[in-house]
Amino acid sequence: MKFLLEVTLDDDASAEDRAGELGRVLRYWGGNVHHYALRDGDRETVYDSGYREVGQWRVIAS
Repeated sequence: MKFLLEVTLDDDASAEDRAGELGRVLRYWGGNVHHYALRDGDRETVYDSGYREVGQWRVIAS
């Protein structure tokens, strides 16, 4: 299986702010992924700290 995480970062934000948001997304989803079966087709929308949709993760067969 493949676990794909796609996140769009704000081009207008500073590198530090982009890194902080990405770190938060990775910590949050890394800590919550155990709630999912992680089967082909599983997916979830990813939000930033302002609860704006910034991407998604999904599981696909290899």
